[in-house]
Amino acid sequence: MNNETATEHINRDTFNIDLVGTYDMLVMINNEDMKVAEAVKKCIPQIAKAVDIIVRNFLHGGRLFYVGSGTSGRLGVLDASECPPTFSVPPDMVQGIIAGGDRALREAIEGAEDSEEMALYDFDKYDICNTDTVVGISASGNAKYVCKFLQVAKIKKCKTIVITSNPDAKLKEYADCFICAETGAEAISGSTRMKAGTAQKMILNMLSTAAMVKIGKTYHNLMIDVKPTNSKLKRRAVTIVSEICGCREMTARNVLESNGYNTKHAVLFILYGLSFEEADNLLKQNQGVLRRIFEG
Repeated sequence: MNNETATEHINRDTFNIDLVGTYDMLVMINNEDMKVAEAVKKCIPQIAKAVDIIVRNFLHGGRLFYVGSGTSGRLGVLDASECPPTFSVPPDMVQGIIAGGDRALREAIEGAEDSEEMALYDFDKYDICNTDTVVGISASGNAKYVCKFLQVAKIKKCKTIVITSNPDAKLKEYADCFICAETGAEAISGSTRMKAGTAQKMILNMLSTAAMVKIGKTYHNLMIDVKPTNSKLKRRAVTIVSEICGCREMTARNVLESNGYNTKHAVLFILYGLSFEEADNLLKQNQGVLRRIFEG
């Protein structure tokens, strides 16, 4: 067998998965899952290169697009959707595009993965330009929709990144950065929502999180730009402000409630007595990076 369709191979370690009891079945799946982190670890040099590409484009006003079909597309949409509440970035800064559109998030759309015409339409729809980064996600690396999308991105001189589990992926020829987590045969042959999908999720987490850290969306490892849209996140904002300022949580909560739960502004008020407008101006001068203000 060659490496071209490794995720389609028959996994001899789970060959009798339909004969064993529930416990042993789950052990088989878990044993396969444990291989994923090691496969991703081997890709860290390429992932680091990808993060630096994304950050450079962010700093020039560029956006990040995840593009995929089926499971890969859904994972891209998921990671993109989590960036605004986690890091308070605009919704269009990180976007997920799935072949077949929003309907494909819930059901399989016949022919979407193979539609080059749909890829061309979607590329134009999002007005993608050369300051944007396009990440193609495909376990096989051969999905026609994703290949066409990245081919056009290269023509438009966008920076392109590929996430796959196939070292011989066709997408490789369109990639400025090629990330291949070789997760091998799936527990259920061809079910790339399992190991390959888990590897994709891990890599997407690393790309978005590391990029946001590098543009100042955290202070230490605290989610300083959290958007408190519910009671849990409001409690988190209180804890963060209290931790940074060394103040009582009641003090942090009172300040946050008075300023609409703007965490950085609350910190600057408690530590330096700055009004909301003064804090806002200082943050703008420092691209919103709190550490620059503390160390300036």
